[in-house]
Amino acid sequence: MTRIFAILLATTALAACSATTGNTGAAASASETSAPAPEQSETDRLNAWFDAKFEEQLAFSPITQTFLGRRTAYDQIDDFSIAAADRQLKWMQDATAEMERSFDYDKLSPDAKISWDMWKFRLAEAESGVPFRNNAYVLHQFNGQQSFFPTFLINQHRVESETDMLAFIARLKGSARALDQLLARSQANAAAGTRPPRFAYEGVIEQSQKITTGAPFDNGGASALWQATENKLAALVKDGKIGTARADALKDQARVALTDSLQPAYRRIISWFEADLPNTRAESFGVSELPNGTAFYTYRLANQTTTDLTADQIHNIGLSEVARIRSEMEAIRESVNFEGDLQAFFTFLREDDQFYFSNDDKGAQDYIDAAEKHLAFIKTRLSDFFGTLPKADLVVKRVEPFREQDGAAQHYRSGTPDGSRPGTYYAHLSDMRAMPIHSLEVIAYHEGNPGHHMQSSIAQELEGVPQFRAQGAYIPAFGEGWALYSELLAKEMGAYENPYSDFGRLTTEIWRAIRLVVDTGLHTKGWSEEKAVAYFLANSPIPETAVRSEVRRYLVMPAQATSYKIGMIKIQDLRAKAEKELGEDFDIRGFHDTVLGGGSVPLSILEKQVDQWIAEMKSS
Repeated sequence: MTRIFAILLATTALAACSATTGNTGAAASASETSAPAPEQSETDRLNAWFDAKFEEQLAFSPITQTFLGRRTAYDQIDDFSIAAADRQLKWMQDATAEMERSFDYDKLSPDAKISWDMWKFRLAEAESGVPFRNNAYVLHQFNGQQSFFPTFLINQHRVESETDMLAFIARLKGSARALDQLLARSQANAAAGTRPPRFAYEGVIEQSQKITTGAPFDNGGASALWQATENKLAALVKDGKIGTARADALKDQARVALTDSLQPAYRRIISWFEADLPNTRAESFGVSELPNGTAFYTYRLANQTTTDLTADQIHNIGLSEVARIRSEMEAIRESVNFEGDLQAFFTFLREDDQFYFSNDDKGAQDYIDAAEKHLAFIKTRLSDFFGTLPKADLVVKRVEPFREQDGAAQHYRSGTPDGSRPGTYYAHLSDMRAMPIHSLEVIAYHEGNPGHHMQSSIAQELEGVPQFRAQGAYIPAFGEGWALYSELLAKEMGAYENPYSDFGRLTTEIWRAIRLVVDTGLHTKGWSEEKAVAYFLANSPIPETAVRSEVRRYLVMPAQATSYKIGMIKIQDLRAKAEKELGEDFDIRGFHDTVLGGGSVPLSILEKQVDQWIAEMKSS
């Protein structure tokens, strides 16, 4: 998950909110659109209305404002309560009714009709999630909200003035309130019969303990939050923004916020999760075993893939794709003259030292250096495949210690639209034996360019598109489908010269195909965690540590893992359609600009965009 709103996706899904999450006060009231000026087209009026509504909706989420590089409501944290979700949903319903009263769909341009459809899609998604609020896991081990707040404050809340530092301290306190709200929702869902497997509880407890270990919480070395506090204050002193005496006073205020507000909130989380732990099941299970679970999983499949594919259909697509990709793997195994079958080749790739950096800090840095080298190469090829290029820079970082997990998936977090904060590709490097070199290159392209960074940055920087589309909520089937398509696109761009790296590409593709089989298996076919792990290991060389982390991710984030391959297949199908209909007039740069040029969209709307582009190319 990559876009700014994706950071809050789990909470958004639970609350059935629309594009942003929470509310820190009443958003601006929805005002009726004034009579149009004679020279204004219906499209111009609607686009102006959309941008005004985007600002109203943005008022619900100070966190999102920060991700966008704004310093408005800089001292506030979103309201994560159900009541806040209800307020925002009501706002979205009222705004949609206003849109339908005030504008004539038939008078809009084709692109404006897509914007209209996107707005209606956002509302439908929000409303469809309301019946399942008690079915989702609010806090869990995989990038749960308990680890989000420290990450956000350390990396996204920039301090360039005393006012910014005071806002940082206020947000330390506000995060405590938000954590209490999320805990209350976890407790309510548990009371309704929704508890994840025991490992999710253990992950929440462990991460919460790590966050509150070290100074100023105890006598150990500086915690991650305290180190960030000291660094931000030291930078202000160095830049002459404040004196040392004022820095000391602000440090004392931050210490009080951490020890008197944030630490007690984490203690409440730890205490409840420890107390409720005996009520969990030690064995893993799919959500269909929980109250309303079958309907919930059907909803999640539609939400994550933006299709009406059934679990059985997705399962069978996965089986077919696994078989196809295995045949391509066999071809590479033969090309490197490996003596043994494909399963033996998997074992060779998992166990041979040549495929790993050293399992220490130097190895972690070697991994980052190699990823940066591959990304530097692909950057030289972008202009041959894209007309529009991202302005924002891209950096590669190791995940912070308090949330780093052995074998956990890499991820991307977007920068700001103005480029003042770069996009970041984060890597979990605590266990280098879970990070094989042969998969390093493809993961860099997936998370960076031409993958998530390309898609996210271009969307944020779009001009002439309503802001709710450019900056709007992340749609997994589109974003993850694009990133997976980008892995194969990188081969067209000249990557993977080493056959083992190309095998790494196939490894990550079959990984996503396996997800279709395993996710639906876990949640609709009664698969155990061990059966899922065994299927994974039989069809990929991915290290077992990473496989187990992946399977547990699917268990707590039902259906999310199905979005990748379904989205990729759709983009490939649309490209094949365009190539067939346009023949020699097909322009790869134009196709890619069309796919990325409308922001994050459901697959049905993406098809409309491509069809419009094909028609325009034929008529030109």
